[in-house]
Amino acid sequence: MYADIVIDISHESLDRPFQYRIPESLVGQVQPGMWVLVPFGRRNTQKKGFVLKLGTKANIDPDRIKELTEIISDDNSSDKTRIALAVWMYREYGGNLIQSLRVVMPARKNVRPKQVSFLVRTSDEKRFLSYLDLARKKNWKGRVRLMEALLCRDYISSAFARQQLKIASDAIKALEEEKLIQIETKRFYRSVLPKESASLEKKQLNEEQQAIVDKLISSYQAGVRTPALLYGITGSGKTEVYMHLIEWMIHQNKQVIVLIPEISLTYQVILNFYSRFGEQVSMINSRLSDGERSDQLERARNGEISIMVGPRSALFTPFSNLGLIIVDEEQEGAYNSEQIPRYHTRETADKLAQLTNSLLLLGSATPSIESFSRAESGEYRKFCLTKRAVLGSCLPNVQVVDMRKELASGNRSVFSRELREKMEECLAKKQQMMLFINRRGFSRVVSCRSCGKPIECPHCDVALTEHLGDKLVCHYCGYTKAMPRSCPLCGSPYLAGFGLGTQKAEMMIKAQFPSARVLRMDMDTTSKKDGHEQILDSFRRREADILVGTQMIVKGHDFPGVTLVGILAADMSLYNCDFRSSERTFQLLTQAAGRAGRGMEPGNVIIQTYDPENYSIQTAANQDYESFYHQEIRFRRRMQYPPIGLMCEVMAVSADEKLANQWIWQVQLLINKRFCDIIKIIGPSDAPIARLKDMWRKHLYIRSNDHKAYLEAMELIQEITEQAAVQKVSIFVTVC
Repeated sequence: MYADIVIDISHESLDRPFQYRIPESLVGQVQPGMWVLVPFGRRNTQKKGFVLKLGTKANIDPDRIKELTEIISDDNSSDKTRIALAVWMYREYGGNLIQSLRVVMPARKNVRPKQVSFLVRTSDEKRFLSYLDLARKKNWKGRVRLMEALLCRDYISSAFARQQLKIASDAIKALEEEKLIQIETKRFYRSVLPKESASLEKKQLNEEQQAIVDKLISSYQAGVRTPALLYGITGSGKTEVYMHLIEWMIHQNKQVIVLIPEISLTYQVILNFYSRFGEQVSMINSRLSDGERSDQLERARNGEISIMVGPRSALFTPFSNLGLIIVDEEQEGAYNSEQIPRYHTRETADKLAQLTNSLLLLGSATPSIESFSRAESGEYRKFCLTKRAVLGSCLPNVQVVDMRKELASGNRSVFSRELREKMEECLAKKQQMMLFINRRGFSRVVSCRSCGKPIECPHCDVALTEHLGDKLVCHYCGYTKAMPRSCPLCGSPYLAGFGLGTQKAEMMIKAQFPSARVLRMDMDTTSKKDGHEQILDSFRRREADILVGTQMIVKGHDFPGVTLVGILAADMSLYNCDFRSSERTFQLLTQAAGRAGRGMEPGNVIIQTYDPENYSIQTAANQDYESFYHQEIRFRRRMQYPPIGLMCEVMAVSADEKLANQWIWQVQLLINKRFCDIIKIIGPSDAPIARLKDMWRKHLYIRSNDHKAYLEAMELIQEITEQAAVQKVSIFVTVC
């Protein structure tokens, strides 16, 4: 018997399985998922490994295969839980087990701990003074300065001694040899918390909030762990409910994970949590350095923090006593992983809560159709907040503007007459506004007016986006080129940009309102490490009148000074080739509208659209989630789309288009052959972006109401994936 073993998966260099022989004494005892001890390397150093799978076939010459040493027990409950979670992810989302392990137990980077050394006085005072007199007589100036400094205190930092006192290493070494001092080091964790804490007082809950907190706590004490959906209108105080639950959990010596969908939300959330919980809270996100990230995980592993805040990767924080997982804005697409395994954070958090006997709390003003459907069926508990938390605050007045009529009346501006009037009124009152356009750049596409062809990325099947500075950028692979003077295809000099992006919107705003102070927030302005924080903090301090940006400005932010929100192109997400396009449009518009009027001043929202009759726009304008849900679920039921039926996308990716096509058809043929009457296949066809980063992409969808057959199809696809990998074709599954 042989075992495929991942050696010490915490190290990034050992990212493949190694085969070991199982000794006869351990045959039947070694099982997948166990930790074992194995000889590794030329010196046969004993290393800890994780058993992936067993088999009877040797992959190499049996004489070269080393023998497994022993099964080892591991009391790290955090590791055990995360490994069990990785196994579940592998079965649910495909890929291979090693990829899932890398997600839940990421490789530790080779980062040196941040340490500070101190010079500590160790001798008694009499002997110390005696040697100081000798040093003065011998004119050992460095030793004298150091010893005089240590007379005033028991220790000083080595850096202070060298830089301020100008003490040479020889002087330090001499005193150390005399056993008058010793060098001690102390580890310091790299701080990721705000430099200053916000002066936020603990808020008194209103009746609705208090009732929800009381029910959740009492049910938790009674052992109930059914997931809960906290559904509340924008500004209803969901965060304060989170705060009170977290405070109670900490008093029970429990740990908490708080997930947020966008890095742009991290600063505001961590500021609020830090003001309430101090050093008990930390955060993790992709903008942290390797050292900062490593330190936060180490603090969590050692039990030095109780709360971890961050996007989806924070879910895998190595807490050993987890009690609560909060997924804020649970509907957001940012919770879907784009790397293999393509897991969904909500479902993975649900599984982690089961494994740790924790409570999963989902929060949203616009819940996903899946979550609300589960709440309606009783699979989730549903708690509702129906009014805004700030006394006297109410939902904004929303106006839908038909841009077809604006065009017919001769207004070719990006601003409707209604929006321009509201902007002028807002600026006159010294109030703030937010303008939302869900596309960055200057023009969406640059095309030739002679031949009509757009300028495309040479590596992707997409048009390049015009940016300021006469450059064209691919928003998928990052390819950049200077704006050509003539069409690359026909040579015509008549090139023009079409469509609207945040850069053009900013330029138009400044032209229309030259005295207004304008900030822009998109991927271009937040590329630096602290880009989000600087822009949001500046707007919060009211150093700008207008914030224009992509969807990162409309999610979860709380600016009491904002009384106007303008949505410049509400249709932009409405007609994507995705059955969830109406849902995403409704969510974006509702979230954007929710930023207005969160203080004492009433808010106004202008939605500009070319399809004002669309139900997702109408229900968003009325802030009526339940009406939208009932219309959308009828459509899903008719088409058997999730959550009514099971559905996933299967994609084949290869540098060779013929191979990608061959393998996606192989998937289609094998599934049809085995599940012809049970599983419906849509496709195969080119993916919406057929070529991305020089890789060809072919896809199909499978749909079924038979859960058993669906899982069997996933297993079949996994077998095909392993065969395709031999020809360097990647096949992966995305659960819809």
